[in-house]
Amino acid sequence: MTPVTGWLRAGVGLLAAVQVVVGAWALFLPASFFSLEVVGMGMAYNEHLMRDYGAMTLASAVVLGAATVHTGSSPVALTMYLTWAVPHFVIHLTMLDHLSPSTGALLMTALGLAIALPTALLALTVRGRTAPPRSPSRTSPVPRPRRGAPGKS
Repeated sequence: MTPVTGWLRAGVGLLAAVQVVVGAWALFLPASFFSLEVVGMGMAYNEHLMRDYGAMTLASAVVLGAATVHTGSSPVALTMYLTWAVPHFVIHLTMLDHLSPSTGALLMTALGLAIALPTALLALTVRGRTAPPRSPSRTSPVPRPRRGAPGKS
């Protein structure tokens, strides 16, 4: 395993683990999850939406978990995650008025990191595919072309 593959697996695995925790919390304890100030945001509780959010978050954990094992699928998994994370950041950015400044800053920092990490990991996948080919080692044998069978010309 190359260092790039190791970092990619660790980063995608971290995203998958966070999605498992958040998804399970929202799916199995929706009222508890909704009671977080940064989740409920002063809106009316809707158990159905919380459970759906939890299930969809667990589904993203499956995709990210698969990409942890099969790193070739990491670009698709990371793009899937960013397709959610970027609008999520923008939505919260427009709804900070009910939070204290410190809570809002902490939330936006966490959501910003939730964009920065997969973006950096996506850059690693591009870098890994565009890296120049390695030159053969001087100690490796050079294959010689074979000629016809001995004694036959």
